[in-house]
Amino acid sequence: MVWIPGGRFRMGSNDHYPEEAPVHEVEVDGFWMDSYQVTNAQFARFVQETGYVTVAERTPDPALYPNATAESLVPGALVFHKTRGPVNLDHYYLWWAWTPGAYWARPDGPRSNIRKRKHHP
Repeated sequence: MVWIPGGRFRMGSNDHYPEEAPVHEVEVDGFWMDSYQVTNAQFARFVQETGYVTVAERTPDPALYPNATAESLVPGALVFHKTRGPVNLDHYYLWWAWTPGAYWARPDGPRSNIRKRKHHP
């Protein structure tokens, strides 16, 4: 574990996602952080012991996404897809795809699992 000292910083963005606004100054207490990556097995144990639910597992708040369709307001995550070759880096959707039902235990969507990835970070 390493100690991360507390301090003040400006958090948020006025230019991107609505839930990031407004930019505001916050103060954070110091905290301990693992020096090493957490494996899927370790995270699964944490979830089991605490009941923690990740953002990808929660239904998005429609008020934060006023232009979203009802079909898109479902729990999920962006999933990386390897490209066949170089792509225009201005277009992230060429290698990331919104995948309903994807989250840490189902990293590629509802039909996937982490059985062979328990020791992956």
